[in-house]
Amino acid sequence: MTRPTPEPVDVQRLPELAEAVLQADHFPYLASMDGDQPRLRPVSPVKTDGFTVYVANLRAYHKTREIEANPRVELCYLDKTHNQVRITGTAVILDDREMLETIWNDNPLLRQYLGSVDNPDLIVYRIDPNCVRYMREWALEYYNVPLGD
Repeated sequence: MTRPTPEPVDVQRLPELAEAVLQADHFPYLASMDGDQPRLRPVSPVKTDGFTVYVANLRAYHKTREIEANPRVELCYLDKTHNQVRITGTAVILDDREMLETIWNDNPLLRQYLGSVDNPDLIVYRIDPNCVRYMREWALEYYNVPLGD
């Protein structure tokens, strides 16, 4: 079997290429640490702003304790052609009321299941990126995506 030849990556277009993968994958995987054991699960971001990703969570979920103990997380996005983006960052509990209300108003499932933006079970994490990497299918090489200012 011959090795596939990946399409070259135009490094000038890295932010655009990476954002396209984020838009294509509605259920990226979130990795966190449970003590010394990595844990991985699909999540459904409730908002994405560039490479800052917002993830809703319930206080009773195990990942709440994991993130509380170690807020360093990673998201992995994959599109249908297997291009991937990995966002490494820090999960911070969102306390900006205006942003919470915007997210709440834009997400009917949150409203249906939780009833109120003031539901004490609701946590929204803002994942602040410190590294974004893009890889084209079969390239086996990551490219660092500039985060801007």
